[in-house]
Amino acid sequence: MSDSATPIVDAELIVRNPASGETVGTVAVATPAQVAAAAAALRKAQPRWQSITPAGRKQWLLKLQDWVLDHAAELADSIQDESGKPRVEAEVEVAFTVDILGYYARNAAEFLADTDVRPHTPLMRVKKLTTAYVPYPVVGIITPWNFPLAMVTADVVPALAAGAAVLLKPSEVTPLTPLLLARGWAEIGAPPVFTIVSGAGDTGAAVVDNSDFVQFTGSGGTGRRIAVACAERTRPYSLEMGGKDPAIVLADADLERAVNGITFGALTNAGQLCVSVERVYVEAPVYDEFVNKLVAHVESLRLGRDDRAGTIDVGPLANDAQVAIVTRHVEEAIAKGARVLTGGKATGEGNFFEPTVLVDVDHSMSCITEETFGPTIPVIKVADENEAVRLANDSEYGLSASVWTGDKSRGQAIARRLAVGAVNINDATINLFNFALPHGGWGQSGTGYRFGGADGVRKYCRKQAITAPALPTQKKELVWYPYSLKSFGFMRNAMRATGARGRRRFGK
Repeated sequence: MSDSATPIVDAELIVRNPASGETVGTVAVATPAQVAAAAAALRKAQPRWQSITPAGRKQWLLKLQDWVLDHAAELADSIQDESGKPRVEAEVEVAFTVDILGYYARNAAEFLADTDVRPHTPLMRVKKLTTAYVPYPVVGIITPWNFPLAMVTADVVPALAAGAAVLLKPSEVTPLTPLLLARGWAEIGAPPVFTIVSGAGDTGAAVVDNSDFVQFTGSGGTGRRIAVACAERTRPYSLEMGGKDPAIVLADADLERAVNGITFGALTNAGQLCVSVERVYVEAPVYDEFVNKLVAHVESLRLGRDDRAGTIDVGPLANDAQVAIVTRHVEEAIAKGARVLTGGKATGEGNFFEPTVLVDVDHSMSCITEETFGPTIPVIKVADENEAVRLANDSEYGLSASVWTGDKSRGQAIARRLAVGAVNINDATINLFNFALPHGGWGQSGTGYRFGGADGVRKYCRKQAITAPALPTQKKELVWYPYSLKSFGFMRNAMRATGARGRRRFGK
């Protein structure tokens, strides 16, 4: 995801609607000292939050879910005000939030329960082995601007469910909706373990400095700087840094579904989604038909400002910087021989860019090699599935991909050949809405995972190994002082008998 700049005037963020340019709010910038103070307060409150157990935390998360449902329209309004996205997409974020609150509230107790571990050898059956999950005191979360509510709750909710306190720095482009969620946390009377600090780079750096675990979603450049900072502090972290997600359309695919799904996957939120379809490989026998259908469908979409009406399909880009990136990718492709079949330019009003289909593109072009994060669909003709897989894997990114085919087993086989963290067969982006699956990238798309069932909560915990006697204890163990070769010999022989193979098990 791309970095972006928001005006800061007299230590305030000025938030503008990208569809109209209108100022929709201002937010005070937190200084590093204020971030440190906020972290200290969270650290003080966290032990009590941890002690109420997952069952107690469940009740607060479900109360927040109630609040979100009661304030759904207000939340959707706020999302639209600061992102300009269509009403349906704003309401999807609210629905996502309700869903993830319910999922982790109801499952955290099971996910965080102590795990009894089976000993690896019969010798250790005299011990009870347990893995316990102890939350990090303060989890620092830095979120992007493309989904002001959903990207926040995707990380905040499981961290709170784990028993951690959360220090959140939302994007400086869209800080208003996260503050609304924090208002809800306060209004339900929840413990003071969720705090928001607003600002840009200095504020984010202070969050890293004052957290015990860092979860970051954003650009590769910023993510790598955070990784270095965390490494210097021996602090664990998880990064999601965008993608360049391929779609493979095979000759046996249902082309109507493929066109509909790829258009949605490429253009939802104006293409500003980490798992957006950003390049399409189509087998030669159906290439022309696919492209014709794709262009017709893209041209039918409604672009513009959606003032709560719900009649727009594609909204604006987040800011001028994003418009510039998309424009550059399209212009560079045209300069190298690509053709624009529809769209291809900014509208000049607001931060809108026409939904664009590009053909005659190749892997020398920035529209194929760099993350665009905008409403473009570059299409490449391939001879067969092997060429499609080879080109799909020819990227430094590896977040997700999609395969479109009428053969289920073929789709499964191709999915396992793709170097990405998630593959959707005959669908797009749907992995994001399945919290039981891991969501994370390979290569330059990041490290670590979001979601993943139990792992989605356990990532915010430290694993603790506990051993205890399973049988009545003796005064001392065989290998305790004073050393005795005779006593050790018994253990050595038993270890060989249970661990070695063949005649070596018996010392021969």
